[in-house]
Amino acid sequence: MAVPSWLERLRAAGKTALVQDGKRKIHYLFEDGKEMAEEYDIKTGQLISRKWREKNTLGGTGKWQVEVGEPTSPLLGALESEHITESSSNPVFMRKDTLSSFQWRVRNLPYPKEVYSVSVEEEQRCCVIRTSNKKYYKKFSIPDLDRYHLPLDAAALSFTHANNTLIITYQKPKEILAAEEQLQKELKKIKAANSGDGDCKTQ
Repeated sequence: MAVPSWLERLRAAGKTALVQDGKRKIHYLFEDGKEMAEEYDIKTGQLISRKWREKNTLGGTGKWQVEVGEPTSPLLGALESEHITESSSNPVFMRKDTLSSFQWRVRNLPYPKEVYSVSVEEEQRCCVIRTSNKKYYKKFSIPDLDRYHLPLDAAALSFTHANNTLIITYQKPKEILAAEEQLQKELKKIKAANSGDGDCKTQ
């Protein structure tokens, strides 16, 4: 039997929707027990965040892992204390997509643009950030390409640097753009609960 495509898995998952604060929040429950939560901007359809959660070894509910959006502070989550935080000068890596591209930002990198190089490692199916001064090194994958079984394309990758932030952009392949457009149409059909804070329900 053929492995169901990612779009088919999304269609088959149990879904609930909530409209709140100008966002459409979708919760997916997959057959294997994994959960995914996404938030979209209602006006633009832009993905704001995506988180994953699965059962731990004892069958209890695990913690949410952020794939897209602002990372949660691991120290605050573990200690639940406002007195202990990560150093604000450490590099912060996060993903923040646009409608046409996957995008990552690394904050607190003060070095000039010529120090950085970003490359595709096709065999390892990841991208690598390197600095010529050996101050920062990061490998990261693009789960969306893995889910759709698409190859990495070095020509789709670019980067820029501004305000102490390295911005890496990977243009979405046409297959993903088409699938996302189809998914958006289906998500809009889900009857969304309203948070009751005065937001209008979308059609």
